[in-house]
Amino acid sequence: MTSGSLCAAQRNSVEDHPSILVTLFPMPKGLRVGRYTIPDSDLEERFTTSGGPGGQHANRTESAVELRYAVYDSDVFPPSIRRRIIDRLGDPVTVVASESRSQWRNRSLARQRLGEELHQAITPPTRRKPTRPTMGSKRRRLEEKKRHSEKKKLRKDPEW
Repeated sequence: MTSGSLCAAQRNSVEDHPSILVTLFPMPKGLRVGRYTIPDSDLEERFTTSGGPGGQHANRTESAVELRYAVYDSDVFPPSIRRRIIDRLGDPVTVVASESRSQWRNRSLARQRLGEELHQAITPPTRRKPTRPTMGSKRRRLEEKKRHSEKKKLRKDPEW
C-alpha cells in the first residue's frame, strides 16, 4: 500500500506508526435481501455515541449505528411482500448496532441484522400439513370422555 493512495490523516497515522496497517474495504452498494436489492438511498443511517464502558472513546466517538428502512415508501418489494414486512416488523424497520468500537464494523453488523430480519419477514409462513390423530391421542381422548361421564353420573340424584 503506497502512501499516495491514503488520505492525509491516514498517511500521517501510518507514517507515525509504521507497524499499523489499515485496510478499508468499501461498503457494498445496496442491501441484498433474497432476490431483492435495497438501494443505499432507501436506507437511513444515524450515528450516535454508544455509551457504556470505554471511557473517553465511548463518550466522544459516534460509533453506534441506527439503520432505518422505510418499507412503505420503498418500491423494492412487491405490494404483497411489503404488506407482510409491515405486518411482521412494522414501518419503518429499525436496527441498532453498538457492539464494536469501530463505526465501520457496527455499520456492517446493522446491515447484516436488517437483511436477516427482512429475509425472515419476506419468507412466507409454512402451512401446517393436516395429519390424522395418533392412536395414543385417540385413546387419551376417549379415557377423558369416560372420566368426565363418570363424574357427571355422580352428580345425579340417587334413585331409592
